Amino acid sequence: MPTLLILNGPNLNMLGTREPGIYGAETLKDIEARSTARAKALGLTIDFRQSNMEGELVTWIQQAAGKASGIILNAGAYTHTSVAIHDALRACGLPVIEVHLSNIYKREAFRHQSFVAPVATGSICGFGGHGYELAIEALATIIAATNKG
Repeated sequence: MPTLLILNGPNLNMLGTREPGIYGAETLKDIEARSTARAKALGLTIDFRQSNMEGELVTWIQQAAGKASGIILNAGAYTHTSVAIHDALRACGLPVIEVHLSNIYKREAFRHQSFVAPVATGSICGFGGHGYELAIEALATIIAATNKG
C-alpha cells in the first residue's frame, strides 16, 4: 500500500488546549486517528509525525523520497518563515498538500505568505482537522492518476 507522510510543525502538539477558538478542540491524536481511518479506507497507510524543530522536519522531508508516495504538511509557523522547508520540499520530488486548520487568509497579514505553497501541489485551509482528510483524498487521486500513466 502506498504510504503518505503527514508532517506537523511547531505547537501542533498543543492542539485541543492552544487557542481552541482558532484551532478547535480536536487534539493531534484525534486528527491522526481520523487520518488513519480515511487513509485505510482509500487503500493507503500513513506515517504521522510532529516536531517543533525545523531541522527535524527538513530531515523527514528529505528521507521521504523513495519511501513515501506523497506528503501532507502542516508546517505551522514555519509556513511563513522556512526557506529550508521550501527547499527540501522542492528537492524531494513528491506531491505535497499544504494543510492549515484555520483560514490563514482571514488572520494576521504575516500569515498570508506561505513558503510551502509555491512548491505544493495544492493547499487546504480553514476546515479544521477535516482538512487532513481532504488532503488524503487529494493525494489518493494524484497517486491513482500517476499509477495509471
